[in-house]
Amino acid sequence: MVQGVSVENGVIQNINPATGQLIEPAVSVTSPEEIESIVSAANLSQQSWSDKTLSERIEAIRQGLIAVEPIADELADVITKEMGKISAEAKLEVSNAIGLKGAWLDMVKEANEDVHLGGGEEGKAESVVVRDPLGVVVVISPWNFPAGEIPFLAIPALAAGNTVIVKPSEVTPLSGELFCRALASSLPDGVLQVVQGDGKTGEQLISSDDVHMVAMTGSTATGKKIMNVCSKKLKRLVLELGGKDPMVVFKDADLDVAANNAVANSLFNCGQVCCAVERVYVDESIQDEFEQKVLDVAKKWKVGNPTDADTTMGPLASKVQRDNVSKQVEAAIEGGAKVLYQSECPDDGHGNFYPVTVLSSLKPDMTIQNLETFGPVVAMSTFDGTEASAIEMANSSDFGLASYVYTEDLAKGNRVARKIRSGQVGVNCYSILKAQPACPWIGHKQSGFGSHSGMDGFRSFSVPKSIVFTTNAPM
Repeated sequence: MVQGVSVENGVIQNINPATGQLIEPAVSVTSPEEIESIVSAANLSQQSWSDKTLSERIEAIRQGLIAVEPIADELADVITKEMGKISAEAKLEVSNAIGLKGAWLDMVKEANEDVHLGGGEEGKAESVVVRDPLGVVVVISPWNFPAGEIPFLAIPALAAGNTVIVKPSEVTPLSGELFCRALASSLPDGVLQVVQGDGKTGEQLISSDDVHMVAMTGSTATGKKIMNVCSKKLKRLVLELGGKDPMVVFKDADLDVAANNAVANSLFNCGQVCCAVERVYVDESIQDEFEQKVLDVAKKWKVGNPTDADTTMGPLASKVQRDNVSKQVEAAIEGGAKVLYQSECPDDGHGNFYPVTVLSSLKPDMTIQNLETFGPVVAMSTFDGTEASAIEMANSSDFGLASYVYTEDLAKGNRVARKIRSGQVGVNCYSILKAQPACPWIGHKQSGFGSHSGMDGFRSFSVPKSIVFTTNAPM
């Protein structure tokens, strides 16, 4: 079981986290025999798909994204039912996924184009670097962004000439299938398929000798298991894994901006974001002032039914996730952390609601400072205000996905950012919202293996091949 999701009589028990009720229609687990058939179909379709020109593949993918538009509201509603995301956030997720059909998809195309080296002068040797597809790529998608994360892995793989099999999280099986069905509507049969099930299903799928690459967004623990399975055949991997992302607030920061961002980026999607702010380090000289500003912002958030217009935070995706957050918070309190605020939240015994929680005076050895929380907690502690201390605190984790530095001195922000070991560092901003589309998304340390997005990430789904001529290459 992952997130407490069980399988009974071959059917995923898909529970609405706000009501505790089963979601219809029921989703059956893909049988071992069906998996073999799906993998076989993917391999049979791969050569003809890769034989199409890059432009033809890109256009087919673009039409697939356009096909999501008519079902956008339906898809957003399903996301809310399956994982508790408030309606506005679910609609934004779907809208952002559809929006990839423009400049982002054009960048994917550019990343896969041939590169000519040398040549130009008559008789001068020229080499052409082309990109070969890997074959069949399995995409294991997460539950926290059940539609939004699939295209970041599946589309570059498809563009490179691979066929793709998506296994949605068992927490959000309908969301993943609905999105993939629309995307696949413009593609040839067998090019994009879906497998449903839990970890056992995923293991069978990635263990197949006829699967050539695995791309996954999820937990570090699951990533290690995937790496172990794939090591036997040296399969290519892209793993975007967990984070314990720090935010450093110097005394010269714009404290209003920093406080707003600390709260918003700790609580967005109920804190269930791999790059959520999970550790806030505040210059000790401004601790009282900053904590008050954080409280003023946090008290504006309302926990409730995710379909209500005035709700700003819904339930956690599962009881397992709620219990994990609760245990971390309780252990921190027992260890001396101060509870500055906990909001009201529904308590009907059915939903997985958890209050907005603001903690202070956290210690480095606390579980909540070391393991991913993935919940609605603003976790604050202090540092002595020096750059060296800020860097040490930020790097005091096994993870390194994203980090945030707040200071009005951009030179200082730049110095600190360059010494923090993480894939992205936002200076006075939440980096994933402000980063240029060509930036890669990559985790340092135990936050990932390989990368996706950006030109480097787009190329992770193919292998380069150099074709060398003694003269100019033919056109």
